[in-house]
Amino acid sequence: MRYPEFYERYRAAIRNTWTVEEVDLHSDVADLARLSPGERHLIGRLVAFFATGDSIVANNLVLTLYRHINSPEARLYLSRQLFEEAVHVQFYLTLLDTYLPDPEQRADAFAAVEAIPSIREKAAFCFRWMDSVENLDRLGSREDRRRFLLNLICFAACIEGLFFYGAFAYVYWFRSRGLLHGLATGTNWVFRDESCHMDFAFAVVDTVREEEPDLFDAELGERVTAMIREAVEAELQFARDLCGDGLPGMNTESMRAYLECVADQRLRRLGLDPVYGSENPFAFMELQDVQELTNFFERRPTAYQVAVEGSVSLDEEF
Repeated sequence: MRYPEFYERYRAAIRNTWTVEEVDLHSDVADLARLSPGERHLIGRLVAFFATGDSIVANNLVLTLYRHINSPEARLYLSRQLFEEAVHVQFYLTLLDTYLPDPEQRADAFAAVEAIPSIREKAAFCFRWMDSVENLDRLGSREDRRRFLLNLICFAACIEGLFFYGAFAYVYWFRSRGLLHGLATGTNWVFRDESCHMDFAFAVVDTVREEEPDLFDAELGERVTAMIREAVEAELQFARDLCGDGLPGMNTESMRAYLECVADQRLRRLGLDPVYGSENPFAFMELQDVQELTNFFERRPTAYQVAVEGSVSLDEEF
């Protein structure tokens, strides 16, 4: 193998298989009835974003990343990632059925990319940065490869690494108040998957940097920094929509600080200078980082691994 690291990531992902049927959302129904109108608005918008966000990710996996990342080991991981995105979509569909029992409300959530301005702006951002290589059959020129890098970095740093991390913060804010435990349980597993997806994409960027260092010049760094700034602004518009005039422990300004802190982390990971200098205002997200990033291969029930050893005999009497 030329890239054994990617193969090991594929094997690790298989060990971390989970299913939507393991998530119990029954207690969430009672919690939803206890929420304030502002909190119910936030949940409705959040579920609408979830219902469409992973579909954008899956489309880019199929139409761009799998086409141009041609390492067999990396393609094994991308195939596995596509399965995980399908599980996420199934989870979000289950959330829609549970949280929005009215068919018209569910239809409105699915139309969020067109109908809700704050979600439409996030989708437009994704398409601006990611569609530029969709029609390329091969990356024949240096500029084509730079365009692909921008697609990959947008995918890792902005969509997986910023938009979804912002969404997860709202979920864990509810959990910190003892609400919506079913949503938090499923989100724990999604969070773990998305963290691995982001880490894989950054590892691909590292590989490209090692093999073609001339692609990583000052101009690319400026374009990436501008991209991440644009992503923060798009996510802030979403935060204004969700938070309104502010909710207890959650408002636009605290979300701004959190997003800027995350954005700086992504810039550092890419070897670029941070631009915001903000601190994370959410203690519940610091706890989540400890639980799900540094220890996500060791704990059950929210970070378990599927056993892949032993034998089964089909001729034994039960």
